[in-house]
Amino acid sequence: MLDDALLSDEPRLLAADHDGVLRAVATAGAQVRATWAAARDVGVPDELAGLRPRALILLTRPGTTESACRLLAALLTPTAPLPVIVTGVAPPWLGPLDVVVATHRGREGDPVEADVAESVHRAVRRGAHVVLAGPGEGPAAAAGAGRALAVVPRMTLGVPGEDLDGLDTATVLATGLAVARSLELLDLDLDVLADRLDAEAERDGPRGEAFVNPAKSLALRLAERTPLLWGADPVAALLAGYGATVLATHAGVVAQATSVAAATTQPALRARLQETSGEASIFADPFDDPSPAAPPPRLVLLAAREDLAVRRLVADVGARHPGADVLEIDDVDLAGEGPVADALRAAVLATRLDFTAVYLGLALGARVPGVHTG
Repeated sequence: MLDDALLSDEPRLLAADHDGVLRAVATAGAQVRATWAAARDVGVPDELAGLRPRALILLTRPGTTESACRLLAALLTPTAPLPVIVTGVAPPWLGPLDVVVATHRGREGDPVEADVAESVHRAVRRGAHVVLAGPGEGPAAAAGAGRALAVVPRMTLGVPGEDLDGLDTATVLATGLAVARSLELLDLDLDVLADRLDAEAERDGPRGEAFVNPAKSLALRLAERTPLLWGADPVAALLAGYGATVLATHAGVVAQATSVAAATTQPALRARLQETSGEASIFADPFDDPSPAAPPPRLVLLAAREDLAVRRLVADVGARHPGADVLEIDDVDLAGEGPVADALRAAVLATRLDFTAVYLGLALGARVPGVHTG
């Protein structure tokens, strides 16, 4: 059952957050600063300066890390003069002309960490340039010892059991963006990004009432609904996938994630959306009125870019589905077109989705103390 009053009661909300997940999500800006500082400390900008690699490989693991890497690839691909490849396994053709970016969590006995370590070992053995972010110990750190550029951010999220699924996205993005900046693929100031994420965390924090807090407001609108996350541009479509992942991770909510273009090929879903506004009647009696066979859909349109075609598409879909929410950044300081502006908006929206998913999970009682998915 949804406890919507929880989100308006800060003491209860913080007490319900047994594992400090809200606090961890709010560290996105700090994660970016710590990662960028650690990257400079080990000489990532100097080691990669002037390098013209054959390919950039983003080594990932299942879950939010994979979603974040695919989002990063979508940001880099339009202007990158090289292929940006997202993969869970180091390709067999790796060589000295390639750059590999990976994050790890230092867990012994974790099969996923073992896979990361094996890929790191293959990459360094083949002479690739490897940037590895995470703790200074663990299987992957050992595999890259002395040969990988080890980025060890000096901060901890303080989550019991180090259950970081959905909480270290900013570190993943910052590692990739630090490499992209060093390779002159994207001239993004990571200190500016950190400031923007701090501002978003302040806006979405537990103190704000739902009607002025965008993350709480969206969480309440998604409650007891089937979220349909439709991206109006390629970056937003990947951001929708990230949103679906964090909703499952933090709230146990299943959501559809796709692009607006792909959604037009699903007539039954469009018909279902058309026949319901997604709003519950104020006259409905939960005891006398039968519940629907499935939660009604709630359409959320995501937009990361600000070009005219995207604006027109959002307006057109919004006109056909008046009950849709539009998730975008309405901030003059983040306005503008181009890959840097897109990256800033996408990272801020990812943080808002993180907060939304955590709030929804807390209101639904989805996060049980002492239980970690690991």
